[in-house]
Parts: sequence; C-alpha cells; structure tokens
Amino acid sequence: MRRVIFNQKGGVGKSTIASNLAAMAAHQGLRTLVLDLDPQGNATRYLLGENPESADETLAGYFEDTLSHRIYPRGPDAFVWRSPFQHLSVMPSHSALETLQGRLESRYKIYKLRDSLAALEGFDRVYIDTPPALNFYTLSALIAADRCLIPFDCDAFARQALDELMASAAELKADHNPALEVEGVIVNQFQSRARLPASLVESLKADGNTVLEPFLSASVKVRESHQVSKPLVHLAPRHKLTAEYEALHQRLESA
Repeated sequence: MRRVIFNQKGGVGKSTIASNLAAMAAHQGLRTLVLDLDPQGNATRYLLGENPESADETLAGYFEDTLSHRIYPRGPDAFVWRSPFQHLSVMPSHSALETLQGRLESRYKIYKLRDSLAALEGFDRVYIDTPPALNFYTLSALIAADRCLIPFDCDAFARQALDELMASAAELKADHNPALEVEGVIVNQFQSRARLPASLVESLKADGNTVLEPFLSASVKVRESHQVSKPLVHLAPRHKLTAEYEALHQRLESA
C-alpha cells in the first residue's frame, strides 16, 4: 500500500503526518518506507536526525540517475536509508531536487517513481511526503500512489482551496492513475473548544468529503518531537496525540 500526503497549501502538517503515521506502522511491525519529495527535507530530518550532505544517495541522486545513461544503473534500494527506528526506512530528500525539476519535466520522467516503487521489494507500507505545490514531484507521487491523504489545518483559506485540490486529484486520477483513491481528509491542529475549527469540519462533511477520525489535536509535543527527531510513538507513547495517531492508523488499516 502506497499513500501520498498531499496538499498544495504549506504549513498544514504533511511531513509530520507522513512521518508519524509511518512510524506508527513500523512500530506495529510493518516494514515501512518514507519517501521525502520535498526539497526542504523536513521528513528526512525528522526521521534520520539530519539531512544528507551529499545528494548522490538521496532522491536527488535517484532522479539524477533517471536523466543519465549508466551502464550499470542503480536499483531503487540503493537510495534507501535505515532510520534509528525498527522497521522504518527513508528515501531522503536533498535541496538539489529543486534544481533538477526543470530537467525532469522536459524529459517527461513523470512515471519513473511509480515504476521504481513497483520494483522495490521488502516493504509493507510506503508513505510519500510531497512539497506544498502541484509540481513534478507531487504529480509523480500521485501517479505512484494507491491512496491519497489530505491534511487540513482548520484554516479558512485551506477550506477555500480544498475544492480545487480535490479537482486536481480527480483530474490526475482520470488522466494518469485510475487506481488512485482519495482516502480522506485528516483534520490537523484541531482545537475542540474553538468554534471555527468545528464549523469548518462540518462544512467539509456537508460537501460530501470523507473526514477521517479521530482528529489530531493541537499540541506543543509535536514541536518537541521535531526538535529531538523522534516521532511521537517513540517520544511520548502515552500522550493524547500519540493515541490519536494510533487510532487514525488503525482506521486506515481497517479500511
């Protein structure tokens, strides 16, 4: 099962959600891989504790290889790094992804990621983190994925943009990946005592969107986990937000 975490809006928690759902899957014994397609590399730093200095063994190196003609091309497993957490691996990002994008678009390498993931063995679950834009890397991820999860941060601007986002996913499904399904909206940074988040979530449901429960609460514990590069299941296994991630993961696994 390959899931892409997708939203064109920045700051909605894509990297945090991808990393913590993946860490939860790995903690429960599933061999799990995280692909970090965002040149900022937040998921990479979160799960590996650092961003690789050299681009060669990162996703930038992988895409560079697709543009070259190696006599002995490297397989996708050459770009997989083991994280400090059992059963959890990462294909890390690198800032060089930014400069590669134009060359990849001009050479129409949009299906390469899908083909490589299909050939990659040894993983039960794959989570793909994407940049906050509908660009080459996001399109590659949506073409490669089986399921799409959409983070929503209870913001009025994010609500206005959601219909356009859904339309983009539907168009890509029709043109490039008939197997892609929008699994649902993940409500992030939810404040149960505030009126606006509740009203925005109700409007999502009223428009026919699948809104996944439980909602993920706002908590400073997330920032602490970023600082020490430890997903919540390892940093604070008994925290309320960790329990919400566990329940959300179980919801996805039982669907």
